[in-house]
Amino acid sequence: MKSKIIKVDYLARVEGEGRFFVKIKNDAVADVKFSIFEPPRFFEAFLRDRRFTEAPDITARICGICPIAYQMSSVHAMEMACGVKVDGPLRQLRRLIYCGEWIESHALHVYMLHAPDFLGYEDAIQMAKDYPDLVKQGLKLKKIGNDLVILLGGREIHPISVRVGGFYRVPTKKELRTMVEPLKWALEAALETVKVTATLTFPDLERDYEFVSLSHPDEYPFNEGRVVSSKGIDIEVSEFLNHFEEIHVEHSTSLQGKVIERDDYLAGPMARYSNNFEKLTPKAKKAAKESGLGKVCNNPFKSIIVRAVEMVFACEEALRIIKQYEMPEKPYIEVPPREGIGHGCSEAPRGLLYHRYKIDDGGNILEARIIPPTSQNQKAIEKDLCAFVEKNLHLSDEKLTWHCEQAIRNYDPCISCSCHFLKLKIDRS
Repeated sequence: MKSKIIKVDYLARVEGEGRFFVKIKNDAVADVKFSIFEPPRFFEAFLRDRRFTEAPDITARICGICPIAYQMSSVHAMEMACGVKVDGPLRQLRRLIYCGEWIESHALHVYMLHAPDFLGYEDAIQMAKDYPDLVKQGLKLKKIGNDLVILLGGREIHPISVRVGGFYRVPTKKELRTMVEPLKWALEAALETVKVTATLTFPDLERDYEFVSLSHPDEYPFNEGRVVSSKGIDIEVSEFLNHFEEIHVEHSTSLQGKVIERDDYLAGPMARYSNNFEKLTPKAKKAAKESGLGKVCNNPFKSIIVRAVEMVFACEEALRIIKQYEMPEKPYIEVPPREGIGHGCSEAPRGLLYHRYKIDDGGNILEARIIPPTSQNQKAIEKDLCAFVEKNLHLSDEKLTWHCEQAIRNYDPCISCSCHFLKLKIDRS
């Protein structure tokens, strides 16, 4: 077989700018590159010399889709550095606002970005001609997630109410109750989404992933827990950099994550689901089982079902928190600064988001380190592309290209977020 190259120079239906390149030679994959060519954004540098209380507002600007994740990882890291623990209703409100982010982000991905791949459309606009009710359902689900974020965060894009120690303002019980009926509708729609996604046709691909996620003894994880992997890692968040590293490759402006002692790993819904299946709510577990998913999912194309299952969980969890909510006397607890280092991990819709800060005794940020999920998943994406093309060399170039794009979108990559860092070497010879 002569050599050929499969490539897409500008990926569609992903956040940010990326391309991929696959070289096939003598019936084998000779090279695979998932290239990100967004410029570095230097957010870690922006954070230096700023007050520790500014981190949640600055980092929320990194992403318009998952700003809550950035706020939550930063506040947990700052509270660890200052020796403060937030609990009670304020902790529950943090889980509630995360429910809103998962609902809106998963609905956007499942219906608008990924479903067109499975149903054979270039985009959701074209899909809407034949599936208008499906697209309307997705838009309504996303709006309910956005409304929950607005109620707690002040606005849906780059919310402004989250602060170190809690919130600048918390909702009343009456305000939260306005979300009950929309969330009940969203729960039924999410259950229907699981059923619909389970009927899609999935390419045959399974890999022996190392799933990395948070794990909490009592709950499906959003903000807290230990960092665990399906291949034996079980560590405190503060030990993250002892087990994971980012490496620079020439073809990408984003660093690639790997397990220090091994290789690529996978963060995101499939990892959360596979590491925490027993922590899902009964309805979410039942929906997953009826869809045909096992307790572990190794087919990356089925991540669309897993996201739908997580929407079921997020709706149920939101309803539980609202039902039990008692408005705290004060929307935050005081967090006096002290010299120290803090680490925070939370579960962004597309995977684990790690923050580390060093602050001085006046509360000024001396160092910042942020490792977003898309950076962590880049190496796994390239391995997926290699494995898929190896198994499907018989397909036409057009079908291979289509499925390779689909394989990247399995991760719902947030490419702009991943371009967070670039080492600069100055040679003064």
